[in-house]
Amino acid sequence: MELSITRPDDWHLHLRDGDLLQAVIPHSASHFGRGIIMPNLKPPIKTTPAAVAYRETILKALSVNSEFTPLMTLYLTDTTSPEEIKLARESGVVYAVKLYPAGATTNSQDGVTDLFGKCLPVLEEMIKQNMPLLVHGEVTDTEVDIFDREKVFIDTVLRPLIERLPQLKVVMEHVTTEDAVRFVESCKEGFIAATVTPQHLVLNRNSIFQGGLQPHNYCLPVLKRETHRRAIVSAVTSGSKRFFLGTDSAPHERWKKECSCGCAGIYNALVALSIYAKVFEEAGALDKLEAFTSFNGPDFYGLPRNTSKIKLIKSPWKVPESLSYASGEIIPMFAGETLEWLPASV
Repeated sequence: MELSITRPDDWHLHLRDGDLLQAVIPHSASHFGRGIIMPNLKPPIKTTPAAVAYRETILKALSVNSEFTPLMTLYLTDTTSPEEIKLARESGVVYAVKLYPAGATTNSQDGVTDLFGKCLPVLEEMIKQNMPLLVHGEVTDTEVDIFDREKVFIDTVLRPLIERLPQLKVVMEHVTTEDAVRFVESCKEGFIAATVTPQHLVLNRNSIFQGGLQPHNYCLPVLKRETHRRAIVSAVTSGSKRFFLGTDSAPHERWKKECSCGCAGIYNALVALSIYAKVFEEAGALDKLEAFTSFNGPDFYGLPRNTSKIKLIKSPWKVPESLSYASGEIIPMFAGETLEWLPASV
């Protein structure tokens, strides 16, 4: 069995920098035409010149014949200015602004502390520039249970935000709950959308603990109950235009995952398309896979769809146990397991 689909894009991708960038970029570039590149480096990508420089670093890391295009983002802070948003749009390389509530995830300590008090002029300028806001949708209040932080964010931040600024385009990234699915579906189409990761389609919170603590299944937002996973599968395989592919592929060196205080993030770039195909096949919705992977994202961003194709072949292949690179090794999602769908360029 073989599928030929329009080359997908990854609308939520961490490429890091240095040796780690060199190690992981071939996996994304071989499967995806474009990627929305996350700005949470050390230091974060807060300005347009920094985004331009990071883009050049990424392009230099690509193979000579690669056609992969990095779509850059800015890291929203309490001090980001409306003028920076104008510069970003004029640059032609910055496509979105990322909201990390301060402390929500990896390298988010410089994130926003008061969205409504300090960022409204910036958000209003984003509307003028048709610049989407990409949201890590969790509150960081330590009094809120970690499994409830997405729902509380919707109720206390996101819903009030779109009520106040209904023309702002927002992507709720890596949705993990039935609450998020219902919220996105209730909003005006074309203004609010969501990306969905491979892990949140096939794993639930048991996957973190079965057979002992599984650090390579730990990500943020954390995996949720099985009822939430099923709701997300139902949403993405329904054919809705509101959901599209965003892997949130997040590489960390092995020792940073397997330690007393491990990093959050799953490296899935190598296996993402295989997993998405499995989910849609099991739902009897392979005919809807291409829209999710290749159409809904560019349509939301107002960008042309890719013209090249990629094949997905029903041919078992084994995921490597680890991926070595100059500074260490990375453990990919489903390391050592056999997957049924093999991506291959046309």
